[in-house]
Amino acid sequence: MRVAMYYNNQDVRTEELPTPKIGSGEILVKVLASGICGSDVMEWYRIKKAPLVLGHEIGGQIIEVGEGVEHYKIGDRVFVSHHIPCNTCRYCLNGYHTVCDTLHTTNYDPGGFAEYLRAPRLNVDRGTFVLPDEVSFEEGTFVEPLGCVIRGQRMAGLKPGLSVLILGSGISGLLHLLLARALGAGRVITTDVNDYRLNAAKKFGADAVIHAKEDVPARLRKANDGRLADLVIICTGALPAFTQALQCVDRSGTVLFFAPTEPGVELPVPVNDFWRNGITLLPSYGAAPLDCVQAIELIRARRVPVSKMITHRLPLKETALGFKLVAEAKESIKVIIEPHRPR
Repeated sequence: MRVAMYYNNQDVRTEELPTPKIGSGEILVKVLASGICGSDVMEWYRIKKAPLVLGHEIGGQIIEVGEGVEHYKIGDRVFVSHHIPCNTCRYCLNGYHTVCDTLHTTNYDPGGFAEYLRAPRLNVDRGTFVLPDEVSFEEGTFVEPLGCVIRGQRMAGLKPGLSVLILGSGISGLLHLLLARALGAGRVITTDVNDYRLNAAKKFGADAVIHAKEDVPARLRKANDGRLADLVIICTGALPAFTQALQCVDRSGTVLFFAPTEPGVELPVPVNDFWRNGITLLPSYGAAPLDCVQAIELIRARRVPVSKMITHRLPLKETALGFKLVAEAKESIKVIIEPHRPR
């Protein structure tokens, strides 16, 4: 089978690998759509394991089932999670599925940028979700990223009427914008350094957009009845955004660290001010199975119109171009690879 092998952001090659053989409890999935995630182009994070086949946002069809698989059959249209929790450790039982050791050690074989993948027994048992007829394969690629966004806003306690500032208007920022709108947030304001993405945020319903190099706290107050934001969501790894976030959160508000910085970066926090003003600093990584279930339903019901976010659909042989588009972050939102698209 053909795969896109990642060596670095500028070197992604179409290569041949054996089609995986499945065992008991496993399934073989024909990958029909696979989204490029922002984390796929975080070179400092990925390159230490290169070469490898990346891709974890997939929509596909089961073409083979192993002995003992009871809940899925050949022909099922599915999304498969790459990282899945055990659901039994102390972290899972306390609702923190994404810090589970099992979640951090599971994956499928070889990755989503391949014509076929093998889902191991655990991924079949608790990480495989049948897509409703109303959800296309390419919409299925949004289940994981939207699930991550759902978890973040759930952990942050977003309530109807609260104001939201989203720093970064790439795919994660726009999904946060759409979900906040669906959940009844009050004013939703976004920032970015890229005019293309600011215009996309306007199109998707932002009440105001702010260029990130402006005086963001001052512009925020003008757009939000003189107040800072109840919830600030950081969707970019740029350090200035983290500093801006601390300056833009209102009393009793929350800063959600949805994106990471590079390793070793430290952030000075005005502890005394935040102590007096009841500020919460909250990280959110990944998605739990429940979040994926909710994501599928929101997509099915068209509450979050994800298909409108797709800007590029590319065959497997053009995965390198897809990585370039996502890494440059200029005029693309969602880039999807279609491994079985005609060459």
